[in-house]
Formats: sequence, C-alpha cells, structure tokens
Amino acid sequence: MTLEHLQPAIERYFALPAVTSDTTLKAEALGAFLELREALEAGRVRSAEPDAASPTGWRVNAWVKQGILLGFRLGSLAELPGETLSLIDKDTYPLRRFKAEEGVRIVAGGSSVRAGAYVARGVVCVPPMYINTGAYVDEGTMVDSHALVGSCAQIGKRVHLSAAAQIGGVLEPINASPVVIEDDALVGGNTGVYEGTIIRKGAVLAAGTILTRGTPVYDLVHGNVLKATPEQPLIIPEGAVVVPGSRAVSRGKGSEWGLSVYTPVIVKYRDDKTELSAALEDLLR
Repeated sequence: MTLEHLQPAIERYFALPAVTSDTTLKAEALGAFLELREALEAGRVRSAEPDAASPTGWRVNAWVKQGILLGFRLGSLAELPGETLSLIDKDTYPLRRFKAEEGVRIVAGGSSVRAGAYVARGVVCVPPMYINTGAYVDEGTMVDSHALVGSCAQIGKRVHLSAAAQIGGVLEPINASPVVIEDDALVGGNTGVYEGTIIRKGAVLAAGTILTRGTPVYDLVHGNVLKATPEQPLIIPEGAVVVPGSRAVSRGKGSEWGLSVYTPVIVKYRDDKTELSAALEDLLR
C-alpha cells in the first residue's frame, strides 16, 4: 500500500467501532497499522513535520497519531522477548531491534526503543534511556542516561538530551502538537519539556529548567515575556539560553513571607563562548 492510500485506510479503520470484533476487519486493519509502523521506523512518515506555512513551523499529522492509537486497540497482551527482564506489552508494540549497519549506537545496560519510533544513523543511546513509539530522533543526537523521549516527540539533528532529561509525549487529543526540539539544541540534565513546547534551533536549556504550556518565560535580553496562547504552544527562540529562575510573590502571604516562585529566564543568546562549550559534545561522541 502506498503512503497516499495508507492515510485514508488508517482513518477508516480508526473510525470503525467494530474493528476489533470483526475478524476479517481486524486483520485488514492490522495490516495497515503494520505498514504505518514500518514507515514510522524508516522515517518516511512522521506524527509531526516541518511546515513553513504553519505559524509554528510545524504541522501535526493527526492520521499518524490515529494509526498509533489504532495499534494499541488492535494489540493483545503478550510476553515479549527480553534478555533478562520479563516483558509484557501489546504485541503490536514490541521492542525495536537494530543492526550494526543501521549506524545507531545503543550502549549496553537497559535502554529501550519501542516499535514505531524512528532513530536515525549516528544517534547514541546511553543507558538507561527510553524512546517511545511515534517519536522521531534525527541524526547525530545523543540520548543520555535516564532520558525519556515521549510518544510522537520530534528531536532534531545533533541534539543532546542530557541525563534525566524528560521530553513529554502526546497521543491525545489527536490534533495536539508534540514537543519539538529542533537541530543543535542542548537540553540540560533534569530538564523537563512538556505540553507541545517548541525549542528552536541552537537553544540551550540549563540543567533543571522546566517548560510547560502554562510556564511564562522571561526574556531579559529583549525585555518581554514569552507565553503560550490558545492557538500556539510555548516557543523558545532560536539560540536562547534558558536557566531556572524565580520571581517574587507580590501579594498576600507570599509577599509577607518573602516567597518566590519558579520561572525560566532567558539570560542570553548563544555566542562564541556558548558555542565553544557546546562543542564539547562532539568529544563525547
């Protein structure tokens, strides 16, 4: 089935309530899902992709997310092969297995990549880390220890997801934007990026930075406050250097007690010194 015909097939099967109860229908739907899963793993299809015509620069492919959800509906719990652990999951989503010629480096020690995720040549996976189905991880990226790439998250080229970085996933609602980390971004340790936040090219998130749809980001360089809107997610500008900060509570007991609340702050934009620091990532590879 061509990709042109795969989309309407997925949309049709996803909309049919009887897809799991009719044996013939289920077999047809499973065939379409397996084609989608293969296309996702090959990078021919993405749950979201760059789109210059979109206000955010990205377009959500809702039908792909429908197909991923369809896979969960069609799957049955089964024992999955594992070297040491007992693995029980939907049989439509086994662990991905890689070959040396694919050029993906997965260091021994407990890392997992779920079926339906794309992992490009030159990606380094340091244990223990996890990449969920529908995610897209592009060339030269490092996924460090305890890092999570959530379902449908889009990770660009030469990104470093440092230890314990959490990149949130999203399957529902179907049209919700996933988290996007664009090329050459550096995501520090214990950082969390959630709820469709977009990190533009070359941005740096310092260790401990948390970004959500409801998080205002204070740009000290340009003197403005970045916020999500009903139409757009939070977007961190290209080359921004974001660090964890705080702002004083100005009223009530918070003011009386001298309390502050967490807020991320853009303290600068990448310059030669920042580039030199980021260049150390190449040595790790």
